Amino acid sequence: MEFAGVNYVAILIAAVAGFLIGWPWYRAFGRAWAQAAGLDPETAAEPGPRPFLILALSQLLMAGMLAGVIGHLGKGQVTLLNGVISGAFIWVGFVATTLATNYAFQRRPAALALIDGGYYLAVLIVQGAIIGALGV
Repeated sequence: MEFAGVNYVAILIAAVAGFLIGWPWYRAFGRAWAQAAGLDPETAAEPGPRPFLILALSQLLMAGMLAGVIGHLGKGQVTLLNGVISGAFIWVGFVATTLATNYAFQRRPAALALIDGGYYLAVLIVQGAIIGALGV
C-alpha cells in the first residue's frame, strides 16, 4: 500500500463530517437510543469529553482506512459514486455484521442495532462520497 499519494485533506474533511453526523442523528434518535441502551436519557445526554475524543480518533481512523480501500479501486476509479458504493459495501460486510452479532450475543434490543447501525451507514456513505469526490 502506498501512502505517499494520500489526500490527507479529504481524510480530515471526511472524519469531521463523520463526527458531525452524530449530532443530528442522535438528537433525532437520542431518547430511543438511551432507552434501548438501558441508559437514563438525562445522564446519557451529558457523557463528558472522553467518548467524544474516542469518537474523533475513531472517525479519523475510519476515514483513513476507507481512503485506503477506495484508493485500491485503481486509476480513474476513485469517484463520488464508487466512494458511496465502497462505504455501503464496507458497512454491509463489516459494520452491520459486527453489530448484529455483538448485539445478539449481548441480548441488546434490535432498536439499538438499527439506530447505531444507521448512524454508521450514514457516516460511511458520506465519508465515501467525500473521499471519492476529493480523491485519495
